[in-house]
Amino acid sequence: MPSFLPWLVWVNIGSTLSDGGGGPGTGPDGTIAPHERRDRLLERARALAPTIAAFADRTEAERRLPAPLADALHEAGLFRMLLPRSLGGAELEPPTFVQVMEEIAKADASTAWVIGQTAGCSMIAAYLDREAAAKVFAPPRAVLAWGAGPQGRAVAVEGGYRLTGAWGFASGIHEATWVGAHAPIVGADGTPHRQADGTPVVRTLLFPIAAATLSDTWIVMGLRGTGSDTYSVKDLFVPRPYTAARDEASERREVGPLYCFPSGSLYASGFACVSLGIARSLFDAVVALAGDKTPRGGSARCGRAPSRSRCSRRRTRDSTPRASTCWPRSTRSWRRPAAPAR
Repeated sequence: MPSFLPWLVWVNIGSTLSDGGGGPGTGPDGTIAPHERRDRLLERARALAPTIAAFADRTEAERRLPAPLADALHEAGLFRMLLPRSLGGAELEPPTFVQVMEEIAKADASTAWVIGQTAGCSMIAAYLDREAAAKVFAPPRAVLAWGAGPQGRAVAVEGGYRLTGAWGFASGIHEATWVGAHAPIVGADGTPHRQADGTPVVRTLLFPIAAATLSDTWIVMGLRGTGSDTYSVKDLFVPRPYTAARDEASERREVGPLYCFPSGSLYASGFACVSLGIARSLFDAVVALAGDKTPRGGSARCGRAPSRSRCSRRRTRDSTPRASTCWPRSTRSWRRPAAPAR
């Protein structure tokens, strides 16, 4: 699939659902117009950039987000960008999400990675039992994190599952209030449950962070501040309402167009923008450094030389394709379809 296609699909969905009226900012049904959400989150990310950058060395040293930085990110609502609005989230359109991710990454890559990972995790709220989703995500500082999988196993029992296993690469787990685990489902005798096509049944099981044992394994050179450690549980009972099949349409309870996208698409685009943010900061630093240099045998600083003009032209070229992928400012507020009967 071409990389630009998801954004075109999103704009088409938004246009289809547009009510065609309403005043600035909100539609007649009270929804917030996409450009209003975009501007608000982008402004907050840009305003926080100096704070994020100021904590970058401490984030690196502590291998997690320092508490004052986490507080600021919570206050800005950046952990809740992809959480349904029914649970107090922004339910942000993907083009804006990736812009916010790049803005954060320009200040610190580890901080952006944690925000991207935990925001992606929150999309599972669209597939959970509503009461369970509220229990996990309604608190204003709720954060869900999880590691790679499927790993371990979940034994099906009356009312839920008994979960055992360990999961690594759990970025943001030190900020988490709940943890998820992707695990294959097995019967009491260990026989794997299978779909009609023969593939294993895998569910994501959620439980409070206090139920997990954390292992300090994230001893790395890059993205140290993500704190992507390992966690484990043994024979932990998880009630069925706190489990879901990720991205399974038959279990989706939210009707917003955001949740028609696979969560993997948001992870991929968000993390790609971490790289873009790093590259942009490097580019800006090189331009600033070069501007104060004097070429050997010359008298004029590079900042006044043709190289500065070339850099300016390159910046303009770089910004053009990005603008074409963003949610148009002229797009009017869109109405969410009525919830399906259940």
